[in-house]
Amino acid sequence: DEINRASPRTQSALLEAMNEGQATIEGQRYPLEPPFLVLATQNPIEFQGTYPLPEAQLDRFLIELDLGYPDADTEVRILYDQQQTHPLERIGPVMTRQDVLAVQQHVRRVHVDESVARYMVEIVRRTRSDGRLKLGVSPRGSLMLFRAAQAAAFLDGRDFVLPDDVQRLLPYVLPHRMVLTSKTRYGNTTARQVIDELIEQVRVPT
Repeated sequence: DEINRASPRTQSALLEAMNEGQATIEGQRYPLEPPFLVLATQNPIEFQGTYPLPEAQLDRFLIELDLGYPDADTEVRILYDQQQTHPLERIGPVMTRQDVLAVQQHVRRVHVDESVARYMVEIVRRTRSDGRLKLGVSPRGSLMLFRAAQAAAFLDGRDFVLPDDVQRLLPYVLPHRMVLTSKTRYGNTTARQVIDELIEQVRVPT
């Protein structure tokens, strides 16, 4: 919770866990048993006491979501959900470790046509030459987009990826991996707007 309130030293330890699947404590390495999944929240960067996350760490998160505020009906439901007990007290397991590992294997077998893979790579490569960006998306971003598209197809009950899967996921997989130039930021252009424009520029495979 609130990952950007963690000190740089703590973030460095988390980066090792996310990148290498291990933790080092006093020189002793401890492998992390799969599946090792990281779900993190962060406060807006303007809040006091926050540290910007390193690009290398951001690059290791599959997707980034901006939840915003709930609508009125949802907020009312939140009030009643916590009237007697906290919702976390009612949470129980829905999958075993073996279930998660099995699903991961199924997802990796979802077919991605080469034309769709090239479509992903073309959009990613254009971020690297876009003058509005100081840093484009790394090859890791291409890989994460590939895997996210496989997962989306699997959740939709398909064993193949469509270009629509890619377009639907681009705004969540790529923007947090991009660094805008100061001029772009001051011009009120967001990374997501850059992605939307690139989607319009790249021909969709048929």
